[in-house]
Amino acid sequence: MMIGLRSVGAGQGGVEAHVDNLARELDALGLAVEIVTRSPYQNEHEVRGVATRIVPVWSPRTTSLEAIVHSILATLRAGWRRPRILHIHAIGPALVAPLARLLGLNVVVTHHGEDYEREKWGVLGKRMLRFGEWCGAKFSARRIIVSRSLAERLTLHFGVPFVWIPNGVKMAQPVFSVGVLKRFGLSPGGYILNVGRIVPEKRQLDLIDALDRIERPEIKLVLVGAADHESDYSRTVVARAAADPRVVLAGFQTGLSLAEFFSHAGVFALPSSHEGLPIALLEAMAYGNPIVASAIEANRNVGLPESSYVPCGEIASLADALNRALDHSAKEARIDWSGLMKDYQWPDIASRTLALYRDVAPEVGRAS
Repeated sequence: MMIGLRSVGAGQGGVEAHVDNLARELDALGLAVEIVTRSPYQNEHEVRGVATRIVPVWSPRTTSLEAIVHSILATLRAGWRRPRILHIHAIGPALVAPLARLLGLNVVVTHHGEDYEREKWGVLGKRMLRFGEWCGAKFSARRIIVSRSLAERLTLHFGVPFVWIPNGVKMAQPVFSVGVLKRFGLSPGGYILNVGRIVPEKRQLDLIDALDRIERPEIKLVLVGAADHESDYSRTVVARAAADPRVVLAGFQTGLSLAEFFSHAGVFALPSSHEGLPIALLEAMAYGNPIVASAIEANRNVGLPESSYVPCGEIASLADALNRALDHSAKEARIDWSGLMKDYQWPDIASRTLALYRDVAPEVGRAS
């Protein structure tokens, strides 16, 4: 059983995409998976693959209570259902690891990043997330982490091993259709693409500011994603976009529409101040996009050329890098990033995860 996410199949964010893809691969390996999601985001039960079930369970839709209340309810469900492994995703939901152990469950936690570094959290929220990180470290049978460098640091800090198993990506072939581009008034190669939630740490406002410095009136900025909860930041992004016809708010996109956005982007930009291991960045690489990313540790772990990185928050540097990438995109074919992506293949990630489960419960995924 997997808990700690909002939904699957609706494009919300990195943890959701991670669980969705991991469950599909585990299903293919013969493992029955139950994914417990939050009913405000996913209202219907669903059976996917051979043995994967998606089960929405009620949660409040408030920033401060949503994750912990749902995680408690999901853990109580696990106590009733008795899965061989309860896999908790992210350090906020990991607060329930002690409860899960008290219920006699085998607990695995995946640490998706230092969420207490996100700008949206106040002092109390940051402390609770750090406490969740501690609970995950001390009360789980095994600990997975998506960041290689963070794995080393937290292993030393907590004195227990964190196993590096990264996010993954499926190698993609660019699509030729342009239906979603026509709908938003875009042309192939004529836009900068950003994919992610509209939250402060994604720094979409930096991209809007950088666009003001790019003297190419034909170039637009496409922001794919939305805010889960309206905030001062999300309202500011919406207002800035409304004031600039070159900024396109595309909302959440999945499937063919998202593939079209990636396939025809002039450059993919990720100026974030915080990431775990950014799935959107890996997806952009899979489509061969030129990349501009902030030089934070999580993005550097991917191993892009130095020219792809810019200091976080430096608007002039961001604009210069975007200009260079647009020049490259206009002259060259798609970039072959496959040499950097050998560690991020979902079948291998699922096999490593299943092996870790079997360290805890050897019968997992085997016929009774």
